[in-house]
Amino acid sequence: MELSVVIPTYNERERLTELVHAITSIFRSVGIRGEVIVVDDNSPDGTGEVANQLAQQDDDVKVVHRPGKLGLGSAVMKGFSTAQGDVLGVMDADFGHPPALLPHMLKAIRKDADVVVASRYIPGGSTQGWPTSRLIMSRLGCHLARPLTPVRDATSGFFLVKRDVVHNTQISAAGFKICLDLLVRGHAHAVVELPYVFANRLIGESKMNAHETLRYLRQLGNLFVYRLLTRRDHPQPSYRQLPPPA
Repeated sequence: MELSVVIPTYNERERLTELVHAITSIFRSVGIRGEVIVVDDNSPDGTGEVANQLAQQDDDVKVVHRPGKLGLGSAVMKGFSTAQGDVLGVMDADFGHPPALLPHMLKAIRKDADVVVASRYIPGGSTQGWPTSRLIMSRLGCHLARPLTPVRDATSGFFLVKRDVVHNTQISAAGFKICLDLLVRGHAHAVVELPYVFANRLIGESKMNAHETLRYLRQLGNLFVYRLLTRRDHPQPSYRQLPPPA
């Protein structure tokens, strides 16, 4: 298995089938040996049942059921522990992250990258349908992380990472920013950002709220302490940006 894509879910039944079919269709059309792993936190809207049906129809779809909302970061790590791929990926369940970008991200991994971050904030990337206040908060969150990593969209929820980068890495992020934790605590030697256009969700509600904002600030504080204590043993990886896919 080359690529495992983890999709954490909570009340995402409306578009989950469409998304999973889109991903598996792309795998087959471009010859990627891949799987999709849905990690559902006991969604009351029946997302878990939809995921079960998808897994029954396709051997490349797996489902992990958890007893409740235990945090996005832990959901991702649970998916990683279930995955069989040499490359591990994460994306949202609401089509904010375009599945068509996956082959381009995997190409960068195959070439020389250890982590590929799909980025809204490098040339060629953008967001659609966001109010100004949310865009400002997102940009500010990324700016605050700049002393920790050169990645412009360190809060991205759409990324691929080699399994070796995650191996034996202790992740503390229970909130949204698992990518940032992996960039700081992981074992990457080369990080690449690839631009994409983030499409705001059409169905359902955003999971971002004041509680998650405070959790992110606590995460930042912990990561600054970690970087200070491990600076000599944990050098910054190389970094580069790619142009938009042709």
